[in-house]
Amino acid sequence: MGNEEVKTGKNAFSMGNFGKAFFIGMLIFSPLLLQNNLYILQVLIMCFIWGSVVGPWDLIFGYAGISSFGQIAFFTIGAFGSSIFSMKLGFSPWLALIAGSMAASLVGILIGLPCLKLKGLYVAIVTFALHMTLPALITAGRKIGTGGANSLTGIPPLELGGITFSVTNRVPAAFLALGIFFLSVIVVKLVIKSNIGLAFVALRDSETFGRCMGINDYKYKLIVFAISAFLAGLAGAFYAHYFGLISKRLLSLDVFVLLLVILITGGLGRFPGVLYATFIFTFLNEILRPLEAYRPLIFGVITVLIIILMPEGITELKTHFDKIITKLKGNPKKESENATGS
Repeated sequence: MGNEEVKTGKNAFSMGNFGKAFFIGMLIFSPLLLQNNLYILQVLIMCFIWGSVVGPWDLIFGYAGISSFGQIAFFTIGAFGSSIFSMKLGFSPWLALIAGSMAASLVGILIGLPCLKLKGLYVAIVTFALHMTLPALITAGRKIGTGGANSLTGIPPLELGGITFSVTNRVPAAFLALGIFFLSVIVVKLVIKSNIGLAFVALRDSETFGRCMGINDYKYKLIVFAISAFLAGLAGAFYAHYFGLISKRLLSLDVFVLLLVILITGGLGRFPGVLYATFIFTFLNEILRPLEAYRPLIFGVITVLIIILMPEGITELKTHFDKIITKLKGNPKKESENATGS
């Protein structure tokens, strides 16, 4: 009986690893597989970009318990920061990419220092205020190179060895976007499994017990906030150099609703659920593009249904799928007992 259980565990583990390996393999080869379908490849690149934003957002919202609505603002700061560094200050696009990401992280720290001492709704208000005031700051910053009320155009593309990573050369750009996506996933996973992640779990289970253990939640939250802002800024910086133009529309209601729906339906604190949701809803967003005026309403209805039917997010689909597979395979223990009895 014990050996049967071990074998069953090994098989489940092997199947799980195979599924993950297959998914990762498909992602790695997807730019080559889709090189003749540039439209789908473009949507896939957006999946990589949004996944690099929402993954870290789940880290601060779902794990650290920080009710932040400033993630898209950090994405936008990275985009405009990198553009200004390269176009106005003469930085190389690659150096500007890092500088823009660090600028987003620095703003995250400056916001986090006073903000993270607040609780719940107050943090949400402060971070959402950043999101709401940023368009006005972009408009007022025309002299420093934000483009003002208009789009900022002419942003130089990233280039390496004669290869440009831009919207006109999507296959190499897709590989770079995938690299940034993987970097974001790895960093988030490392933080979750680190002492910081364990501290958040302890505080989430019992805040009193966590504090008695001497856990400095303010310090950990500030670190995670800075990391999350950096990764969002990195995705934003890549976005700017990839498209070659940006505007304050990055902070539009459409973008905010899309990423918020992804965050919620992916399951807060259920990483990598948000990554699955990213691919589902980014492609769904494109399918519903003809229904432009109704997309927020449709996303709202879908979100409510998922919350009701799957409170822990779409990761519950895997649980239901595993149950179905188990039923189809039958009960090995019962079959073994029947065979012995006969």
